[in-house]
Amino acid sequence: MELLLEQTLRSVCSQTDQDYVVVVVGNQRPSFALPSQVHFVPVEFPPPITSGEVHAPRDAFVRDKGTKIAAGLIAARRFQPDQVMIFDADDFVSRRLAEHVKTHASSPGWVISEGWMYSRARNVYRPVSDFNRTCGTSFIVPYEAYRVSADIRVDASQDELIAAFGDVLTNIMGAHRGAVEWHRARGRELEILPFRGAVYHVDTGENHSGKSLRGVAFPSSRRFREEFGVPRVRGRVWTALSAFGPIALMETMRAKAVSVAARLSKPFARPSR
Repeated sequence: MELLLEQTLRSVCSQTDQDYVVVVVGNQRPSFALPSQVHFVPVEFPPPITSGEVHAPRDAFVRDKGTKIAAGLIAARRFQPDQVMIFDADDFVSRRLAEHVKTHASSPGWVISEGWMYSRARNVYRPVSDFNRTCGTSFIVPYEAYRVSADIRVDASQDELIAAFGDVLTNIMGAHRGAVEWHRARGRELEILPFRGAVYHVDTGENHSGKSLRGVAFPSSRRFREEFGVPRVRGRVWTALSAFGPIALMETMRAKAVSVAARLSKPFARPSR
């Protein structure tokens, strides 16, 4: 997991405009040296999963993610940010984001509706529509939208954070699928970011959604890697085979086999009389 975070921070900190700060929240400080723009906030929250669980139940996941983001937003208060982007610790972002936000300071915020899905395991990527419903690394909104109270401390307990942030925590901090509608209902119509601003990183073993990139995809290119700070992890021949050749075909067939097996395992419904 540390390697994923290190790669993500390298991506985030490759902005063409250096007027930004990054806040990372976690139970344990990373062992690698953090870039100068990164500030670490330690918390002592219990793990969201119990022994034997692979992924946390949704309520526990929202509580854990939401309260960690809450601590990060409180810590960011001293920097007086205008806009905030919440990103997952294994995704990648465009190096043009900070510059775009700075040159469009009057915007009510942005949603990334078109992005990329990337598989490090295969070193390939593919475009994703409705990106904001797939990946949480998809919103840039004014700091004030999170309603950060001046009275709440960064070392508050999870229960205190949940009480302080209320429905903001459960709707746009711990979750993201309905965030566009949530903002609209409160008078904030987010603009669509005019370029693909983020990459959803899958096949890492850490994705809570369990999503995977199957079938034919683009091989990772130099332009893609430079735009998003994605490391090069495979040779050209292997990547080409993974993108277009027998490896891609094998992945597609495996995905279809899983889909067929899932359908066959469902009980047959009795015809109504």
